[in-house]
Amino acid sequence: MNKGRFTVPAGVTDWAIAVGVAALLLGTGLSGPHPAGSRELFGSVLLAAGGLALAARRRVPLVVLAVTALCAVGYLAAGFEVLAVSYLVAVYSAVRVGHRAVTLAASVILLAVLHLTALAFHDAPVREVVTQARSTLEIAWLIAAFAAGEAVRQAERRADEAERTREETGRRRADEERLRIARELHDSLTHQISVIKVQSEVAVHVARRRGEQVPEALLAIQEAGREASLELRATLEALRDDDTTPPHGLDHIPDLVKRFQTTGLETTLTIEGPPHAVPAAVGRTAYRIVQESLTNVSRHAAATTASVLIDYRPDALAVRVDDNGKATPDTAPTPGLGLLGMRERVTALGGRLRTEPRSAGGFTVQAELPTNGAS
Repeated sequence: MNKGRFTVPAGVTDWAIAVGVAALLLGTGLSGPHPAGSRELFGSVLLAAGGLALAARRRVPLVVLAVTALCAVGYLAAGFEVLAVSYLVAVYSAVRVGHRAVTLAASVILLAVLHLTALAFHDAPVREVVTQARSTLEIAWLIAAFAAGEAVRQAERRADEAERTREETGRRRADEERLRIARELHDSLTHQISVIKVQSEVAVHVARRRGEQVPEALLAIQEAGREASLELRATLEALRDDDTTPPHGLDHIPDLVKRFQTTGLETTLTIEGPPHAVPAAVGRTAYRIVQESLTNVSRHAAATTASVLIDYRPDALAVRVDDNGKATPDTAPTPGLGLLGMRERVTALGGRLRTEPRSAGGFTVQAELPTNGAS
């Protein structure tokens, strides 16, 4: 926040520069040798117009470049020998926003037109005519304006690049720190849950050998320990899926579906549309969506069937996973870490994710991942 810091609006600055240049041109033109009568009025209007046109240099730099050039030609023809300061400022502004080629071409044409104008409207020797044209637009000043605009453009581009690099570095470090914390939590929780799991299984085994009734709470602890171990193992596989192992993508989804079929879940895979290459990030995200969805189905949905649909579209990849579990439209699902992570992946690619119970019963996960511009 910039509390207490006064910033002048860009529009105010532009108008201040425009009025200042207009006053400079008028003052220089009227204080030196100049025509009288209607030519004086005409030239004065063009001097003022050329300066005031600079107020629009940020919005339409090329239009301002053309207007200031025409004004310079006009007041030279009227008899004013004034350096085209307004055109030099317009050159700087146009080059600053990247119109280098157009500005260079316009300046070359203007130099030629100024010499022709001086020859046509001034009855004097050629040397004096050339001097009059040069007094309106000096090549040295023109090169200086061009170089200043290019220097500022390069500086701004480097500043933008540095800012973008800092943001990318910050995001990468944040991701690395999150991964490190997640792995540490996994390692510590795995040990504790393993102890709980072993102790509960031993207690159940001892109770059954003695012929005693096993308390429901102890059985629940045993089952919770098994579930937690499976969840943590799956989490660790995801966390360690880095550059040291080939990332999973669309080609691995058929094997993934087959693995879930062996668990007793009737799983089908349907592919629609002509398959085509998609960005690696899209393929990885599609695999993770299917993996997380089928994992939730097999563990929490009490479903017997699940269907996976991969739809290749011209500019997107659609992924849909449906099951016939116990979810109903009347029950609001509680989003777990799996669904939240899934949504983060989809959002990062600029896609859309919809997760909700189906009207016919069961749950659906639908994702649309853009394939244009993803990386």
